[in-house]
Amino acid sequence: MFGNLGNLSEMSKMLEGMQENATKLQAELESKTFSVKSGGGVVEVSINGKGEVLDLTIDDSLLSDKESLQILLIGAVNDAYKMVQQNQQNSAINLFGVK
Repeated sequence: MFGNLGNLSEMSKMLEGMQENATKLQAELESKTFSVKSGGGVVEVSINGKGEVLDLTIDDSLLSDKESLQILLIGAVNDAYKMVQQNQQNSAINLFGVK
């Protein structure tokens, strides 16, 4: 009846190890910075692994063209966020060996 307790203990240790690795990975991902340029470099956005915008650079030539500025900002932020998501997915695949 209690013969499987050893297996449960080993499984519990394995799960704890995976959780520790996942926590380390999360901290590592959050500390990374992702930068994207849009419109040939007239807009640049940098975000961290949490998806928070850290920096935004806008070329002066765009200040008088609100519509273009809006389009380029949206594109840059979306592209940067996609980079974060792809990095998270790739890291999870490597952590858990998912193929």
